[in-house]
Amino acid sequence: MDRASNLSKFLQSDGRTVILPIDHGSVIPVAEMNPLQIIEDLNPAVDGFVVNLGVAKAATDLFGDKGVCLRTDCYKPVYGENVDEGSYRLYGADEALNTGAHAMMNMLYSNHPNEADNAREVAELISESLETDIPVILEALPFSIGRPDDYTVENISFTVRAAAELGADIVKTAYPTQGTVDDFRAIVESCFVPVVVLGGSAMDDDAALLAMVKNAMDAGAIGTAVGRNIFQHSQPSKIAAAISAIVHEEASVDSALKLL
Repeated sequence: MDRASNLSKFLQSDGRTVILPIDHGSVIPVAEMNPLQIIEDLNPAVDGFVVNLGVAKAATDLFGDKGVCLRTDCYKPVYGENVDEGSYRLYGADEALNTGAHAMMNMLYSNHPNEADNAREVAELISESLETDIPVILEALPFSIGRPDDYTVENISFTVRAAAELGADIVKTAYPTQGTVDDFRAIVESCFVPVVVLGGSAMDDDAALLAMVKNAMDAGAIGTAVGRNIFQHSQPSKIAAAISAIVHEEASVDSALKLL
């Protein structure tokens, strides 16, 4: 498929998307995570998935017509005395082609100690993307994953703009800590390619999660890439449907909450 056709696998006719990342198994300890079951159960409620290579191979018959985004790197949050290595690339366009993936996703950490290597790896991935028409979604975060104190409007704006400048087709990023709709609008407007908002760690607060999604959409995001706040939820299908209602139907937070 050409680039536009690959991207369309994630987008509904409204140009918006609800992507479910389930690439956490190699990175963040997630109790009782069964990615194949998650794909089967949540396929009707989402538009696409982000998966590691092993899941992409194992779940070929489960994806149906949904978009499949291959995670091309590994990223380890600081754990104990482990050194934060940032993001390190493992795969690329060859693996995406071999698994039938429609996109690739890699971290972009601005101002990280290893940002030089990270930027080179991202550039190599973008080059492969241009040769194969497999789009790239860059997960653009200041410094590293899980650093809410650093997720300011200024820091995020710089990082998403850098992701666009490096050649990303879509940028996935965090909602700024304690941010407003205008704050996220400034981030979206600093980027000239579409932006999707990530969910981060499980919030255990449905109203706060849905309000964040609503604010991001009102600010100009084209969708979400929420993972743990869906598949670790007590009612995964219902919270996914609530998010989808906000993204695709412009539902209010109150009406989306009624779906739970």
